[in-house]
Amino acid sequence: MFTRYKQEGDREVIVARIYSSKEHTVRNSQIDKDALWAIRKIQAQGGEAYIVGGAVRDMLLGRRPKDFDIATSLSPRQVQKLFWNARIIGRRFRIVHLYFNNNKIIEVTTFRSDEENFEEGNNNIFGTIEQDARRRDFSINSLYYNPQNGQLLDFNNAMEDFRKKRIRSLIPLSYSFSEDPVRMLRAVKYHVTTGFELKWDVRRAIRKNSSNLSHVSTSRLTDEVGKILVSGYAGKIFSEMKRYKLLPYLIPCLSVYIGYPEVDKALERMDEYVRECKEDGAEIDRSIIFARLLKPLIVLENASEMSADERMKEVFREIKVLLSPMTPPNYEIERAAEIILEELGYKVRQKGKAAASRIQGKKPGRTMGRRSAAPEELAKPKKKKSKAKKQNKVQQALNADSDDGSILAQSLAESHDL
Repeated sequence: MFTRYKQEGDREVIVARIYSSKEHTVRNSQIDKDALWAIRKIQAQGGEAYIVGGAVRDMLLGRRPKDFDIATSLSPRQVQKLFWNARIIGRRFRIVHLYFNNNKIIEVTTFRSDEENFEEGNNNIFGTIEQDARRRDFSINSLYYNPQNGQLLDFNNAMEDFRKKRIRSLIPLSYSFSEDPVRMLRAVKYHVTTGFELKWDVRRAIRKNSSNLSHVSTSRLTDEVGKILVSGYAGKIFSEMKRYKLLPYLIPCLSVYIGYPEVDKALERMDEYVRECKEDGAEIDRSIIFARLLKPLIVLENASEMSADERMKEVFREIKVLLSPMTPPNYEIERAAEIILEELGYKVRQKGKAAASRIQGKKPGRTMGRRSAAPEELAKPKKKKSKAKKQNKVQQALNADSDDGSILAQSLAESHDL
């Protein structure tokens, strides 16, 4: 282990502890190839770039990360100029999204300063990597991994928290949960998914600030609940959130019925489905999740006297009410209603191609976010013969045997560069 110091007056202060590849379990083979490609491009331009956040946490725990976020010293505009598939988003703090095939997005964030006032919500100032590390929410999410040299940078003594299996807040708790109440949900989620204990001051702050969730927008709550539902640990997470009095602000109906045997079994079946999809590498259908979660709570009075359309409308309405204040897409709710009715033994009348696409689990009107990130564009035939010949030569080079010294593309992004 190396130690990075900085000079403060007459004394040297420890800034970070740097662990070599022999001292941690993170390996490049665990990292998405497009994320590695993006880091290489940024570092080739003289910028700093690291894998950060939950991806590093999950790899240290021996799990496969869902997303790979990148932190860099380059500004959003500089990052955008480097990548053909980049788009700058955000108003409060601007970040860059890199769009790839299969709806994959890699988030690139510029180092943020910690010199502004958190309580006023002013966090539009770029900073250094040390400042960026200090403003992370929890210590287990504050590690920086450099794939080029295999070094793991620890600015907050996070590796000690991993050894002691504890979750510690880096932002002062006097305003951390009031500034962003969603951090309370994440703290409970990390507690369940990692098995680490919440420090006593974090537990006390959650109970004190639970009512702040009432001020969070519906869209953010929908996004957070969606992540919990596809975690594979939703049943345990919701139970813990009920204990901390957070669940009534997410799904009020579930806060009433969780603990009943049928509802708990439904949550177990839902989590089993999610884990099976992750093990098989299959796409998770949120309609199936909603159907398994809410089936025990659906009540159809005089169902035999209803027409197929009336039953469909009633189940659709009940799902909307039970999920409130969540606002998932209507096509997911409609498909969930169809699944519930079919499991209850009722026939569902389908109408046209739209209904057929829902049965197959396809999202209507689904398109790529940017044309430049779609694989079809790379394979698109050129009008001019000269360009077509050039493209064929590039493809031949990509398919060439590595023994002759040619470079083999490891990802879609690299093939575009070559």
